[in-house]
Amino acid sequence: MTRARRRAGSALGAALLVVAPGCGLTSGSPMVDDVGPGSIGQGEPLKGAQLTVTSKEFTEQLILGAIMGIAWEAAGAEVLDRTGIQGSIGAREAVKTGQADGMYEYTGTAWITYLGNSEPIPDGRQQWEVVRDADRSNGLTWLPPAALNNTYALAMNRTDFKKYGKTTLSEVAQLSRTDPGAVTVCVESEFANRADGLRGMQKAYGMNLPAGNITQMDAGIIYTQTAKGTCTYGEVFTTDGRIKSMNLVVMRDDRKFFPIYNAAPEINTKALEKWPAIAEVLDPITRKLTNQVAQTLNAKVDVEGDDPHQVALDWLKTEGFVKGG
Repeated sequence: MTRARRRAGSALGAALLVVAPGCGLTSGSPMVDDVGPGSIGQGEPLKGAQLTVTSKEFTEQLILGAIMGIAWEAAGAEVLDRTGIQGSIGAREAVKTGQADGMYEYTGTAWITYLGNSEPIPDGRQQWEVVRDADRSNGLTWLPPAALNNTYALAMNRTDFKKYGKTTLSEVAQLSRTDPGAVTVCVESEFANRADGLRGMQKAYGMNLPAGNITQMDAGIIYTQTAKGTCTYGEVFTTDGRIKSMNLVVMRDDRKFFPIYNAAPEINTKALEKWPAIAEVLDPITRKLTNQVAQTLNAKVDVEGDDPHQVALDWLKTEGFVKGG
């Protein structure tokens, strides 16, 4: 699954760099945050390091890239910000070739898109392990993953949740059989036709939705229409800030059909060998990243209009990871 990432995201990071024809990065902007060690970076173990952080261009990635870069700053490094690369491959290639030193990447994207596997691994830890092992030969080191899992889901508004009381996709499938008219869905056209989207989900859960119960629309509209109740269920991404801001309820994928997309630091191996403290600086932060945290941070950008870098900085300070200089 290419997961050609869906959200437009902020153009802020993209404005800071130029991607040359071989995915090379030709410009960037120094991070100049006035931060120092909090619970991470004590003793400034990265003092003297000159590190480059990168990311893809959508909101969550811009926030995660800023989190990584600010953490390195707090640990004493000089950091060049090259976040906001369009598409998935460019940012990965930058880390792989050493033009950048690290980013937060998704295990499912690596396993399926980069490493060429067709079947996702339903156990998140196992998927991270096989990605970690496979990417060693590519000069990439994967540090332990976050609980944050940016994958597909179906969600409904609170009124319909109270009416039907369903919490899992198995229960939704049962409802589709006992009360077919109750299960209407709003989905993107791509999701509607993918084997790892609606078509595969129906097969895995024993659903057989009539064509009239399926409405295809743009991703952004799905959230508003689901919140209004135009469709009982809408296709969402589990870390999207609109889930929280629109008070939607996500159905649990109890048969683990959808691929797992845990975020984890993907670090250039040579950079990590030179500066092994990168791992100890990032690990406590990664362990704090959950879907709920991501929803809150993403909403600050996508719903409230805040700057991704400032959102990352405020969160790191609030959690005590870094302190103002």
